[in-house]
Amino acid sequence: MEKDYYKWYYEVERKHWWFEVRNEIIIDLIRKAAGGKKLKILNVGVATGHTTELLMEFGEVTSVEYDKDCFNYLQTFLPGELVNGSITELPFGDNEFDLVCAFDVVEHVEQDQFAVDELSRVCKANGHIVISVPAFKFLWSEHDIINHHIKRYTRKEIEGLLSKNKIGYVSYFNFILFIPIAAVRVTKTLIFGTPKAEDAKSDFKSVKPTTVSRMLKALFSSEKWFINRGVELPFGVSILAAAQKRTNE
Repeated sequence: MEKDYYKWYYEVERKHWWFEVRNEIIIDLIRKAAGGKKLKILNVGVATGHTTELLMEFGEVTSVEYDKDCFNYLQTFLPGELVNGSITELPFGDNEFDLVCAFDVVEHVEQDQFAVDELSRVCKANGHIVISVPAFKFLWSEHDIINHHIKRYTRKEIEGLLSKNKIGYVSYFNFILFIPIAAVRVTKTLIFGTPKAEDAKSDFKSVKPTTVSRMLKALFSSEKWFINRGVELPFGVSILAAAQKRTNE
């Protein structure tokens, strides 16, 4: 993230409608995988730490954050073990964690296959790996630039990254709002071109609830009915994937 962006991001992660629904979708998926057991969990690329706070429902959470300034900020309030480290060189032994998570992290890494292999390496046999990433290269926008994304993915690409594991569920999400979001992003790019880094702005603006934000939240939330029943949506703004580490790895 840009310098000091994470301080504003703290509020966004906890109050913006998109994060609220995304996190509900992810936590519902993990709740099924956990099956009521207490887990040893690794959460990689925690940003301002809200996903770690949510994951504490399922057991002991170790958090990894690469950005040093953000790491220092997290030390002032985030519970549990906190490590300043990289997804491509996790400072843990093999087969340590029951659940390994990386929510909107892999897209920041040039060596994405190596990053996913690291998530698998530290996961126990039959343990779970859960990741989310932004979808479709043609949706590239200034939001990707300001967040230092390297790429956006297709479902097939994510399945390829996770292919050493037993893939359980892979689906696009933010499906209902896909068409209007795509229309806005593609139109802006056609008219104005790809924005320069210094002009880039995040999609996440005000976190104050409005009539529009409540409507968007309700539309996005309706997807939970499908995802909770294992329906794999055909397209969307993001991708959610869950896999299980093979016992012979």
